[in-house]
Amino acid sequence: MALSYRARRRWSLVILLVGLPLYIVLAVTIVDMLQRPPMWLELVVYVGLGFLWMAPFRFVFLGVGRADPDAPPPPEDDPRK
Repeated sequence: MALSYRARRRWSLVILLVGLPLYIVLAVTIVDMLQRPPMWLELVVYVGLGFLWMAPFRFVFLGVGRADPDAPPPPEDDPRK
């Protein structure tokens, strides 16, 4: 099931505004359970968790920053050209 461009934009906002803060709280809780590991290990854990959160949502974020591919082309007399 492929998501439309508009649906991907909406889901990306939900993920960034709701899911990411929840994931940050989860990551801090996980590192806190390690009872203050060495700084290098803590950095590795944070970097690993930072990449891990976005892996399942990669397909949602692909192409969201580009123009809508389904939108009609702008008219020829568009002053933005």
